[in-house]
Amino acid sequence: MSANPCEGPDCEQALDKLYLFIDQEIDTASCAEIQTHIDECTSCLSEYDLERVVKSLVSRSCSEVAPDPLREKVLLSIRTVQVQITEQRTV
Repeated sequence: MSANPCEGPDCEQALDKLYLFIDQEIDTASCAEIQTHIDECTSCLSEYDLERVVKSLVSRSCSEVAPDPLREKVLLSIRTVQVQITEQRTV
């Protein structure tokens, strides 16, 4: 999150849980508290809007499928790291 002029425990709590709120991965009571705070605090509202836009852009960018050669290189790298970790644990 970017720095913003928000201060105080309400802002800190709202911004700490912002991603959970945006992703709707937070309990209903906390969600209502954060929504109320965002509705009343222009700084937190700006931060919320910015994070939603960034999340939306990232989501759209992630919908592309990697070409097969790239996928194979990435999977090979992952397997190599897994083997190295396994070998280190057994030594």
